[in-house]
Amino acid sequence: MIDFNFTGINSRNKYLVVIAGPTAVGKTNLAIDLAKHYASVVLSADSRQFYKELNIGTAKPTTEQLETVSHYFVNTKNIEELYGAGHFEKDALKTLEELFTEHQIVFMVGGSGLYIDAVLNGVDDFAEIPEEIRESLNTKFKEQGIEWLQKELKIKDESYFNSVDINNPQRLIRALEIIDHTGLPYSSFLKKKQTLRSFTAVKLLINLERAELYSRINKRVDLMMQEGLLEEVKQLVSKKDLNALKTVGYKELFDYLDGGLSLETAVEKIKQHTRNYAKRQITWFKNKYEFEEFSPNDFSKITGYIDIIMSHG
Repeated sequence: MIDFNFTGINSRNKYLVVIAGPTAVGKTNLAIDLAKHYASVVLSADSRQFYKELNIGTAKPTTEQLETVSHYFVNTKNIEELYGAGHFEKDALKTLEELFTEHQIVFMVGGSGLYIDAVLNGVDDFAEIPEEIRESLNTKFKEQGIEWLQKELKIKDESYFNSVDINNPQRLIRALEIIDHTGLPYSSFLKKKQTLRSFTAVKLLINLERAELYSRINKRVDLMMQEGLLEEVKQLVSKKDLNALKTVGYKELFDYLDGGLSLETAVEKIKQHTRNYAKRQITWFKNKYEFEEFSPNDFSKITGYIDIIMSHG
């Protein structure tokens, strides 16, 4: 259980409730219900929902949901824009400062661990990586594929390998270039002391039994295909090399359109890769020992938990 002693933290009785967890677990609906209950708003910490062009494949809140509760950081960027955890930290903290003038409690929801961690703990500033290191890794990737990057990262930093989306080559290359440049595991840079914030963070991990979660993932992928995910991907073919599109649900269908996979196989791979990603998301948040775990159906337990923390403010 989280220690309720917040002395030393300049909370000013402002609370950021983080609703974290794996994809398809039910975070969006829960966040909206909680925001309605507390007459508050929602910040998205989903690194794909920033992009206006990615809709079906990112399981964005519906238009009705966006109208029910005010959301921030949904549909705010174009896929051509590079938008990392450091950018999000800066923008989210500025937004929170403004929101906390009107709200005592704000909800941040998402499954992107690096982005959530950036808001809570800050982002390390790394020295500029020599261009030859980056070029060498990119050459290896082009010649030997993503499997080489995965193997190298597992050897050099198994801790980070077990938490990162190993199907995202940019994140693998980023970790490996820092490892090669510093001689230290990338994960060691992510374990710095918590940065003091002007709010109290209430960290909730929303989770389900694995069989139920995987069933939800499989059904969600089928629903995305019914809703037109393939058509959405077709509209983006000319931009498939952009970083924002090298993600589960899009890259598999690009492979299908390139003739590398049958449509049935591509859909099965989306399900498999999404299940793999969900497992890594859970590992990430469970390694953050301060997260308190709930089911998405535990609304009364969650509100009771939040109320207890706020009463100790």
